[in-house]
Amino acid sequence: MRLLVAEDEPLLASQLKVALESAGYVADVAHDGLDAQHQGLSEPYDLVVLDLGLPGRDGLSVLRAWREAGRIMPVLILTARDNWHDKVAGIDAGADDYLTKPFHLEELQARVRALLRRAGGHASTDIRCGPLLLDTRQSRVLLGDAPLELTSHEYRVLAYLMMHQGEVISRSQLVEHIYAQDFDRDSNTIEVFIARLRRKIPAELIQTVRGLGYRLAATPPS
Repeated sequence: MRLLVAEDEPLLASQLKVALESAGYVADVAHDGLDAQHQGLSEPYDLVVLDLGLPGRDGLSVLRAWREAGRIMPVLILTARDNWHDKVAGIDAGADDYLTKPFHLEELQARVRALLRRAGGHASTDIRCGPLLLDTRQSRVLLGDAPLELTSHEYRVLAYLMMHQGEVISRSQLVEHIYAQDFDRDSNTIEVFIARLRRKIPAELIQTVRGLGYRLAATPPS
């Protein structure tokens, strides 16, 4: 899952990026409102952490621009102002949740997990597909009762497929959602990750849909 952190304070932005990437996500960073607005309009983020007090263009204006353009990714707003008016304005502008600074990183991670689950139509922190279980709290995948040994990219591919199980996901979608913006992307590596995953889980779980992409399904197509 690929996230955008829009935060102008360098130390906090760095801490958020590290915390989110340690939880298995990919995180891009924007340090001002104009950059954040552009990235949110041009990149397919799964979620955005948005500070309301951005320089250049404030977070509420950025959020309104995204929603007016039809961007529907979940947005968690951050505000240093403990003022209920700001929170209401954020929710009315299209935010899905908010945190008031200062906050604990663990709470932010929990809210991110909840928003991503809700966006994917999942109610539980544990997401199942046949013998596989995605533990979103621990950022791990179990096969039966045994944790799978996965590289970071293998985990991101499998987690994305599990969050969207039953859907056909193209290679370009996977590339857009498992790599950071400044990463040298190559869609051919997706085939490598899929091949590795098929050696670690029941191979029939990952179905190839010719000309379209891949689908994770607990039962084979009829």
